[in-house]
Amino acid sequence: MSRTDVGFLLAILAVGACESGSKQAPPATHGGPATTGPVRLVNAGAGEVAPLVAAAVAEAEQEHRRLLVYVGAVWCKPCEAFHDAAARGDLDTALPGLTLLTFDSDVDTERLVAAGYESRLIPLFVVPGRDGRATARATSGARTGGDYVAELVPRVQALFAPEK
Repeated sequence: MSRTDVGFLLAILAVGACESGSKQAPPATHGGPATTGPVRLVNAGAGEVAPLVAAAVAEAEQEHRRLLVYVGAVWCKPCEAFHDAAARGDLDTALPGLTLLTFDSDVDTERLVAAGYESRLIPLFVVPGRDGRATARATSGARTGGDYVAELVPRVQALFAPEK
């Protein structure tokens, strides 16, 4: 990572793009070799959220990928723009090796809240803990109008910046 990239990430963190929340299990590190490959959108499916997410965390770690829980809705323009950009491969360079475990806010709210994934705003991006519950490393919402993807990508990148 270049000094410019590091400086950019630190500037994003200083601005406070990430929301804080209650402390849960430590975030999954998704460690190992550098993550590469296209962004994957994976529908979480039915069932209790924490076990579904915990299984996805384990799989991501085994594949040396990063994982975020992503909550959106079909009527949400920023969600649609981000989802479409990921599906087209437009985010593969900016967010290499990222898996987005997707949930629909309109359908999944109750079960998400039970696992700590709660926000008044969407899209919601959360780094999950190994136990499948939400951690405090999260960002949500987007400004109305404008280039949603350009706004959201740096905030998503900041979620994986080293904690100080």
